[in-house]
Amino acid sequence: MDETYIRVGGTWCYLYRAITAGGQTLDFYLSPKRSVAAAKRFLAKTLRSNTTAGSPRVINTDKAPALAKAISDLKAEGICPQTVEHRQVKYLNNVIEGDHGRLKRILGPKGAFKNRISAYRTLKGMEAMHSLRKGQGTMFAYGHPNPDAVIVSRIFETA
Repeated sequence: MDETYIRVGGTWCYLYRAITAGGQTLDFYLSPKRSVAAAKRFLAKTLRSNTTAGSPRVINTDKAPALAKAISDLKAEGICPQTVEHRQVKYLNNVIEGDHGRLKRILGPKGAFKNRISAYRTLKGMEAMHSLRKGQGTMFAYGHPNPDAVIVSRIFETA
């Protein structure tokens, strides 16, 4: 789990992302603030949306204090299992840092959007295509004859 920053409407916003040890994307969240509340919202969303994969054994983060506080708060609330180990080691999240690099390369040197709605929609599409490139279609539609079509339809459905 890690965050990176992108420019939205002339201000910096934070893009929280979570991936597995194998590089499979779990979830992302765009927030105007880098705070405990934003980290907690993202982590709770990620844990809820990935119930089929089971709870994580370990969560690796950088040394951002907001992430540590969010994880301990979620453990106290019972959303995150007590057995989950939180490791704050600078180099353990190199996999996600490389994943951020691919995203930043696509966004270009400006890395800017006009508003948060267009940023979220664009990032949602980019994450969907990135997941397909990683071969994650079967994770979303096991046993379906065309799992890639299922992931695209789930990502782009209107809600």
